[in-house]
Amino acid sequence: MTDIFERKKALRDQAHANRNAQENKDELSRTICDRFMGLPAYAAAKTVMFYIDVRSEVRTRHSLPTALESGKTIIVPWCNDKGQLELFRLKDMSELAVGMYKILEPRTELRALPEKQCGVEELDIVMVPGVAFDRRGARMGHGKGYYDKLLEHARSDTPLVALAFECQFFSELPTAGHDIFMDKIITEAGVIEGRGRPS
Repeated sequence: MTDIFERKKALRDQAHANRNAQENKDELSRTICDRFMGLPAYAAAKTVMFYIDVRSEVRTRHSLPTALESGKTIIVPWCNDKGQLELFRLKDMSELAVGMYKILEPRTELRALPEKQCGVEELDIVMVPGVAFDRRGARMGHGKGYYDKLLEHARSDTPLVALAFECQFFSELPTAGHDIFMDKIITEAGVIEGRGRPS
C-alpha cells in the first residue's frame, strides 16, 4: 500500500511540475475549452458543470461568459467546510468572488439560496479537472477524493469529460476498484476516448 502511495505522490509531483512549466496556458486552454463546447454531448446538454480553474489547471474562467450566454444552465462546484463539493447555479460572473485560497468561487451570501443549489443527478455533462491522466481515462486528483465522491453519484448516462494539457499524461496510472474513469479527456491535441464507467 505504501508503494502505491509513494508512486502516486511521485506522479502527482511530476504532473504538477509539468503543468507549471507548460507554456501558452491561456491559448491552449481556449483551444481545449472550445473543443469541450464543440462536443455533441455539450450541444445536447441542458445542465452543464464547469470547474473554475485554480493554479496551473487548464483555464476555464475565460470560457465561462460564453457558456453563460448559451442558454444552458451552468453549474460550478465549491468546497464546503466538510470537504465536500456542492453545486451552484451560476447566472453571471458577478456571482463569483475570490475566496480564502485565492480561488474564484460562488459568493458566500448566495450559496444557501435554494434557487442556487443543484443536485449532481441534474447534470447532463460534467467537466472534470485533474492532476495526472493516462489514455485509458484514468484520472488522479489531489488525493482528497472531492471529485470522486461527487462523480460516483452522477447519472450513468452523464459524460465525464476531463480537461488536461498533454504534459499531464503518463503511460499508466495506478488505479483501484473504486477509481472513476473518464469518458473523454480533451487536450490541446484532440479528444481521447476513455473507458468510462461500467454501464
